[in-house]
Amino acid sequence: MIDSHCHLDHEPLNENIDLIIERSKKIGLTKLLTISTTFESFKKILDIIKIDPIIFGTFGIHPHETEKNVASKNLIIENINLNKKLIGVGETGLDFYYNHSNKMVQIKSFETHIEAAIDLNLPIIVHSRNAEKETFEILNSYKNNKPKILMHCFTGSKEFAKKLIDINSFFSASGIITFKNSIDLQETFKTIPLNRLLIETDSPYLAPIPMRGKKNEPSFIKYTLEKLGELRSLSFDKITEITTNNFDKLFSFR
Repeated sequence: MIDSHCHLDHEPLNENIDLIIERSKKIGLTKLLTISTTFESFKKILDIIKIDPIIFGTFGIHPHETEKNVASKNLIIENINLNKKLIGVGETGLDFYYNHSNKMVQIKSFETHIEAAIDLNLPIIVHSRNAEKETFEILNSYKNNKPKILMHCFTGSKEFAKKLIDINSFFSASGIITFKNSIDLQETFKTIPLNRLLIETDSPYLAPIPMRGKKNEPSFIKYTLEKLGELRSLSFDKITEITTNNFDKLFSFR
């Protein structure tokens, strides 16, 4: 099994990285993708991916951080070319819920990341909150370039999902699908094609039930996998096989 989105540079994961890896391997995790959010985050990730063969990384600037961390297309490409274990661009996207960065700055950064991902032929890892219309319009404007799209921690509407499926997006389920009040999201994940499903923790955030209230970690992925399998009427082993194969299909191991 894989965790397609975690933040191993964040605490308490980073200070306990050996234990985190040990517990991950114990439950059968074979790949962890640790995600960049700032320049400082990326520096830590360059060290983290050296710790163990199962850890891979990305370069990207989170929409919250786009005013303080401005990355050109060339800079994104140069940073990702530093190490073959850097296999994705992001996380990037739009967050109009908190608006920690100016909307136009977020949009410009998002477009720059997409263009870099297209040039690199690597997946773009997309964060979208309160910005379905703008997120789709931007992604759709690049459809002729056939970007590889992963909607991370997807919580969007069923209608949004349908439009994204039409431009060949993948969708990652997080622990949110285990929450009792996530009925609409659970129904959406019942409709997404099986060959488009991935799984993630977004750790140390969003711990799934029954670990709610604790700091999340990659080994908790099993609870989200169990729920996704239940929603799709599939065994744990089958949903694990599907999401692992989809991850390997989407990401290039250079």
